[in-house]
Amino acid sequence: MKILVEIPTWLGDAVMTTSAIENIVRDYPQCELTIFGSFVSTRLFLHHPNVKHIVIDESKKEGNRYVNLYRLAKQAGSVDLAFSFRKNFTTKFFLWFVNAQKKYIYRRYTTDEIHQVIRYNEFVNRSLQIHSKAGKLKIYLKENGMKDEVKEKRRPLLGINPGATYGSAKRWYPEEFAKVAISLSLKYDIVLFGGKGEVDIAKDIEERLIASQISNYTNLAGRTSVEELIEQIAGLDLFITNDSGPMHVAAAFGIPTVCIFGPTKHLETHQWMNDTEMLLRKEMACAPCMKRVCPLKHHECMKLITASDVLTVVEEKGLR
Repeated sequence: MKILVEIPTWLGDAVMTTSAIENIVRDYPQCELTIFGSFVSTRLFLHHPNVKHIVIDESKKEGNRYVNLYRLAKQAGSVDLAFSFRKNFTTKFFLWFVNAQKKYIYRRYTTDEIHQVIRYNEFVNRSLQIHSKAGKLKIYLKENGMKDEVKEKRRPLLGINPGATYGSAKRWYPEEFAKVAISLSLKYDIVLFGGKGEVDIAKDIEERLIASQISNYTNLAGRTSVEELIEQIAGLDLFITNDSGPMHVAAAFGIPTVCIFGPTKHLETHQWMNDTEMLLRKEMACAPCMKRVCPLKHHECMKLITASDVLTVVEEKGLR
């Protein structure tokens, strides 16, 4: 059984499809998967035992996008089933030219406020006419993570992720992240994360750590590949992050995580099946607005969350 799966462009959304994809594999345990998607999101599947091919969607880079999509569809080869976890016009165009016996395009079956993982799983269930439950998120590592004996010899690791690609409205403040890191630095070594567009935010936190004479940190912002980011997060003992792709990566590994939410729908995109999740948000009449930038200019959904709030929930979990 050969199956093509188009995954979402964004890292976090792609992670949230993994539960549904595991259910596809459970139904067809000997299947060979071809993963189609952005460079970033496809990195999640590099070590999946059923993935035989990865086709990167570079249709926007040069030339006519639709000609490029046609060529990519042909590159994917002949398959028995094709699933797309996207639902825009380009997806329909791409799948039209995929040589598949059956094709399924994602849709939302209810307007109720339910978790996105459940939506993705329901799409697979209805497509295959099965009744699988949405299980835990799954990311396969090259190896089984950090060796236990290595973990025992090192100090606990605290990850700080101050970025969020969707927009500034999702980002908590560097000075607050720094206060938390400084307070926890006696117990934890600190790792600062961030993409290439978040180097300045991480640098702001680093400068505050230096000013407080904190030296047990590593600034990895802009310096890791997606695969390295996944491996680093998998080895953490505590993670503090905005609503972001790395937040969902941490959920896949059950990392104790403080998840800071402001303008986004926490009921739909908080960590899935992570018992150690510590979700922080403030009840606001204007939230969730789902805007990239605060339309009211005050950003109180994030400003009202303090370092003290984070430290309190960490202490309540016995992690401080």
